[in-house]
Formats: sequence, structure tokens, C-alpha cells
Amino acid sequence: MMSSSSLVLDTALDQSGLRVSLEIVEDVLKRFEDAGMLAYRFLEWAEKLRNYMYSVRAYHTMIESLAENRQYHIMWDLMNTMRNKSILNVETFCIIMKRAPNLPKAREIFKEIVDMGYDLDVVTYGIMVDIFYKVGRVDEVIIIVREMDSNGCRPTSYIYSVLVHTYGIENKIEDVIDAFQEMERNGIKADVVMYNALIGAFCKVNKLKNVYRILNKMDSKGMAPNVRTCNIILSSLIGRGETDEAFKVFCKLIKECKADADTYTIMIKMFCERDELDMAFKVRKYMKLKQFIPSMHTFSVLIHGLCEKGNAAKACVLLEEMLEKGI
Repeated sequence: MMSSSSLVLDTALDQSGLRVSLEIVEDVLKRFEDAGMLAYRFLEWAEKLRNYMYSVRAYHTMIESLAENRQYHIMWDLMNTMRNKSILNVETFCIIMKRAPNLPKAREIFKEIVDMGYDLDVVTYGIMVDIFYKVGRVDEVIIIVREMDSNGCRPTSYIYSVLVHTYGIENKIEDVIDAFQEMERNGIKADVVMYNALIGAFCKVNKLKNVYRILNKMDSKGMAPNVRTCNIILSSLIGRGETDEAFKVFCKLIKECKADADTYTIMIKMFCERDELDMAFKVRKYMKLKQFIPSMHTFSVLIHGLCEKGNAAKACVLLEEMLEKGI
């Protein structure tokens, strides 16, 4: 039985005189993708019209909308509708897999792709690599990448960078080097994301000489380090107790405009831990001049530093400022 809200919407649409086409339906669904159920009701209405013929793109847009709005039950129903109409394809599975509510569901969808005999491509594998990587399933990342190799599907630079980062987390530096060299043998060019993963792995095991070799290699290839590269190196130097060197690197970065809000926060934290609050606030002042918005982490580092010094009054002022900014 149709709900009263659905009936009202259907009546309004019937009386609107709207001439529906594939393009109009797809455009409406795209424009209202944040609306979830409202967009779904529109699709239901359109499908009842005599001259409307469904499109795979409309279904995909609707699935993305429902998933973003956590309407998973309806999303699965829509997937089954596509299955019944024989328009389900590997792209549908990939869209759903990326937005699966949990890891077991993502695994289930991946298994269904395999069971249905679809050819697994680099996009499909890449989604699973990304899912396992984000939930810290290191072993499963490695299994998926090796499965790609055995199926003749060459990993991309991004997938290799995930593999390198994964090995780096476990301090498997030899595997890091092997993965990078394997990528080069396969003729895949490293990008800045890959070099960052490599630098991060070497920083984690305190091999700074290797880090500087990588920076030289990037320079020889005409590839400039980005802010992420610099933040990784700064954090490593501070972790090693080389705070003076970290400050030199920071000064160079701000001259080259390669700093971001995280860079400033890293340095503010360093000075707070060194009990140099005056320097921490100077960095914060410069951060404001450069129009970088401090995060909650920036404020919490400063507030903690002030509390450690017994300056509760100034800590309260900062706390009020943070709340006023809506942080």
C-alpha cells in the first residue's frame, strides 16, 4: 500500500506536466542524490510511466545516493531489481562494494563478482585493496595484490604504493624495496604518492639516508615533493629528536609555500613538547597570517601545553576561541 507522502508526491508529479526522458530522470537523480528517499520515490514514479525506459546510469546514481544516505535495505532491493532485468554489471558491483556498510558485505559482493564469472579488472581489485588497506587488513592487501599478478592484471602505481605502505607499517623494509623494484620492472612509473609511501617506510625504520636518496631521485626525474612528503619527513625528524633540523626544514618549506595546516600543527606540537610555548605561539601567529585554519588538534596541543605550564586562564581563552569557531 502506498504511503500518504508517496501519494502526495506522485499526485504532484502527475499534475506537473513533466515530460520524462532518460536524460531528465538521470539529471533529476543526480541533482537530488543527497535526498535519498525523495530521489528514489521520483525514480519509482518515472518507472510507472508508459514511455519511460530505465537506464543503467539512473540505477547506478540511485544506488550511490541510497548508500550515501545509509538506506542499505532499499539499495539491495534496487540491486535485485537490476538483476531481474538482467542489467546488473561489474560496475554495479564496484559501486556497491565501495559503499558497503562493512567488510563482510564487501567480501560477499567481491565473491559474487567472482562467482558470476565477471573478468576482474584493475578497478575491481583496486577497490578491494583500498577497503582492506583502510581497515588495516595488511595480509589481505598482500593477498589481493598477489592474486592480481597471478591473474595477469597489472597493479597500478597507486596499488603498489598501498602495498609499499602496508609493508612499511610492519617494518618489512626488504619487502618495501622488492615491491618498488617490481613496479619499476613492470614499467610502471612511480608518482608522488608512491614516493611518499617509500619515504614513510624508510622514515619508520630511521633510514634517513635512504630518504634523501629518494628525494634526489625525485629531483632527477623532475618531480617535486608535495606537502605530504614534507610532513612525513618533519614528523620523522622530530621523532628522532632532531628538532633543530626539523625547524630548519620547516623554515625552508614556508619560504617555498609548501606548508599546510598539518605542517604548522606538527611544529606547534614540537615546540610545546620542548616547553617553548613562545615559539609555539609564534608559529600559530604565522599560521593565521597565512590564513590556515587551525584544527581541533592544533588547539588541543596548545591548550595542553598551557595547562602543563599552569596557565589555565590562557588555556580557557583558547578553548572559548575554539568553541566560537565551531570546532
